[in-house]
Amino acid sequence: MASSISFACTVLTLLLIICVQSEAKLSSNFYDSTCPNALTTIRTAIRTAISRERRMAASLVRLHFHDCFIQGCDASILLNDSSTITSEKHATGNMNSVRGFQVIDNAKSQVEKICPGVVSCADILAVAARDASVYVGGPSWKVKLGRRDSTTANLSLANTQLPDFQASLDSLISLFSTKGLSARDMVALSGAHTIGQAQCVTFRTRIYCNTSDINLGFAATRKRKCPASGGDATLAPLDPVTPNSFDNNYFKNLIKKKGLLASDQVLFSGGSTDSIVLEYSKKRKKFESDFAAAMIKVGNINPLTGSEGQIRKLCYTVN
Repeated sequence: MASSISFACTVLTLLLIICVQSEAKLSSNFYDSTCPNALTTIRTAIRTAISRERRMAASLVRLHFHDCFIQGCDASILLNDSSTITSEKHATGNMNSVRGFQVIDNAKSQVEKICPGVVSCADILAVAARDASVYVGGPSWKVKLGRRDSTTANLSLANTQLPDFQASLDSLISLFSTKGLSARDMVALSGAHTIGQAQCVTFRTRIYCNTSDINLGFAATRKRKCPASGGDATLAPLDPVTPNSFDNNYFKNLIKKKGLLASDQVLFSGGSTDSIVLEYSKKRKKFESDFAAAMIKVGNINPLTGSEGQIRKLCYTVN
């Protein structure tokens, strides 16, 4: 009798675990009943921010990407220093570069007014990236929701697992592979550089020390505002043709050897991704479709769900 009861309890426990896991999956209608106006509220905040500064669209896409690559999509990148946390904002790939924190804070504040303690900062980051893309003419995609926020950050991972602006093709492919992303995903995601700007310090070596894999006229133009020394924070558009519109000119630029960053041009430098760049340069819709699919994959990198983590009241600090 005792063994039968024990067996029944084991079965019940397993069923409960299965139910919890099922409920913990991300869903596009996660907030339909708990905060039905969440997405509209976030969208309004994001559109307002980008209308004030067009560059913010690229920054918000990048912010979500940099969050998901470290510990998964858990809003750890938003956490400030505290007695227990060393912020990921200090990482080499983030410091004085990643931006848009105040936009996310504002969106969170607006959502908290209508649904306190319901919508996570991690979900706001994911929705903001999609809304930013749409605002500047890029593709839309269905964002699955239900992520929760971490109570930790990981500076050491941020220093080693974010793509470097001088990375080789093989290292980029390998890094993206560790996140479950293919070489095609990597090229499509790199296409986000069709909008936004980069600091002089990130492309100085390319325009001054490279004569074989760069258009010399393009290099000369960039040198006018990026001196050989100093002016590290001076900005240049990643796509000089249509820097504020989401299109496929980024790939056309690579074919002309006008990639601003070394990690851009390496996608079209006689390697295995050349054919993908050529394809995207000719087929904008294919690029946009693949970009949207890759962003969905990014948003699914190791999210916290169910009872994991927390729903932060303020995105920059734990509760």
